[in-house]
This record gives sequence, C-alpha cells and structure tokens, in this order.
Amino acid sequence: MAAGCCGTKKQKLNNSSSVPSCNGTSVVPNGIPNPGMVALPEMCFFCFDVLYCHLYNLAPPKTPSFSNDAYPLFVTWKIGKDKRLRGCIGTFNAMNLQSGLREYAVTSAFKDSRFSPVTREEFPKLSVSVSILRHFEDGDDYLDWEVGVHGIRIEFINEKGNKRTATYLPEVASEQGWDQLQTIDSLLRKGGYKSVISNEVRRSIKLTRYQSEKITVTYQDYMNHWNSQRC
Repeated sequence: MAAGCCGTKKQKLNNSSSVPSCNGTSVVPNGIPNPGMVALPEMCFFCFDVLYCHLYNLAPPKTPSFSNDAYPLFVTWKIGKDKRLRGCIGTFNAMNLQSGLREYAVTSAFKDSRFSPVTREEFPKLSVSVSILRHFEDGDDYLDWEVGVHGIRIEFINEKGNKRTATYLPEVASEQGWDQLQTIDSLLRKGGYKSVISNEVRRSIKLTRYQSEKITVTYQDYMNHWNSQRC
C-alpha cells in the first residue's frame, strides 16, 4: 500500500520548541556512500532515468546494477533552489529495490494527490531522494520515539470508528521545527482526524518507529553522471 511521507509546506503549530538539527538519515557527502549503506547514488540516477523515459514516452531504462534486496522505500521529488516538495510516495511493504524504485519514481512524480503531475519543463529543476526504511520497532506509547532519529507511523480510530494510518519520515519533524507532541497532532490531522485532539486520543494511538537511509541527487549530479558514462 502506498503512503505519503510529509506535508506540502511548513506548518505552523502552537507551543513551538527547539529540536536537534540532525535529521536522522544517512547523508552521503560528495555522493560517496558510507560502508554498509543500502541506499546508493545509483538508485537516484535510476529514478531520474525512469522519470525521463516516462516523460518522453521512451522505452524503460535497462535493469540497474544495484542490489535487488527487498526493503520498504520512499521516493521524494523536490524542485527549485529552495527544494520545495513536488511529490513523495512510498510503501511500508518490502519491495525488491529495482522494481520498487521503478514504480515509485513514477508514482511519486505523477500520482501524489497534493500536486499536479511533474512536467517536462520541470525536469531540469528537480532533485530526488531515495529513503530506505529499516529498524522497525513498536513504540510503547505515542511518545516512545526521538525527534531527529525516528520516522513514525501511527494507527488510530477516527471519529467514524474507522482505522486510519499516517506517517512522517525521520527528517520531517526536524525540518518543520516540531517537538513530539506537535508532530503527533500534525500526523493525526494528516490522517484525517478532524475533531479536538485530546490526551485520550493520543494515548489510543498505536505507534511504530523506524529509521531510514536517505540519499539525494540533484539534476546537475544526474547530468554529470550521465555525461561520465558517455566518456
């Protein structure tokens, strides 16, 4: 099942407090992955290839050489110098990386309901991030996680008695400047809870925490890689 990862813009909540600057993801300086990482720059290059072929109605790119092990994953597209969110969709079901990234590179660019589909004109302004989700653990309660370290997925019952879920990747709370309570309340709203959020509602949440490896590549990085392959 596909899931969205974050909001479309910074949200303002009451009772703001400072949070650690660490975003809880594995950042790759200068495009060089750390030993033992699953996420690699080649995965982002592949997402660009897939999107380009889709935009220009070309045959799909050839099968990539990176690992085809199965992991939950998300693909995030951002645009412009200010890196505005352009689309973010993924899955908590473990998928083989090659087919999973092929699918979600397109799904996140064209089927995120918060945005219109990405266009050819936007392609040179994009950057893409691949997040590989790992280390899933059940939380004891809705506060059993750490800002800047964990992503969280919540399950709750809405006003109509229906079960709903929502998630934020590890970097979202830090980027928004939220503490734990603000993040939980925002996630409830994202999941469609419209009534007053009481402590009783918060305590009823089933929370799963996880961590992620995240790698980001810009269009310029992609072009440099593509040109290097031609030499």
